[in-house]
Amino acid sequence: MSNTNRSHHSGFTLVELLIVVIILAILAAIVVPQFSASTDDAKAAALESNTNAFRQAFNVYYQQHGEYPGANLANSPAACEGTAVTGAAAESAAAVVAQLTLYTNADGEACQRREDSGGNVVFPYGPYLREIPENPSNGQDTIGTPLTTGDLVLSADASSTVGWKVDVKSGVVVANTAP
Repeated sequence: MSNTNRSHHSGFTLVELLIVVIILAILAAIVVPQFSASTDDAKAAALESNTNAFRQAFNVYYQQHGEYPGANLANSPAACEGTAVTGAAAESAAAVVAQLTLYTNADGEACQRREDSGGNVVFPYGPYLREIPENPSNGQDTIGTPLTTGDLVLSADASSTVGWKVDVKSGVVVANTAP
């Protein structure tokens, strides 16, 4: 009997490699759409969270001042020594931003300082927001010209340059996003 030495080559055949590639392609086709759906879900969750934070800040301001931000002047008083937002007319986006992001007094005057030179608290309220939250749908953190209709139904106009719409009479805050 003769012993033949067979050389044993280890490796994959072309058919085996093709099967593995096809299986990986099928798995990728199943998994990739799941990632895009989770991105949309994350944007929706961020929008809901930012809208709730904005609305809550509006309501807290109302509880402390008896009116919504922007319904009163946000001019700087002399105690601010030039550090406040000056000349922001009532019912303007600048007044809303100033009254939400700076310290305020009972009259709604906004200031970056909280105490006067004697250490007395002059602006005891706020700030209610560190900054205006971003609308994740359009990437804007700006407020459009506030409305004064007092209507509880406020609709977005889907402008790409404005993140939020507010009504300073009713306190309604909506994300400026296409329905």
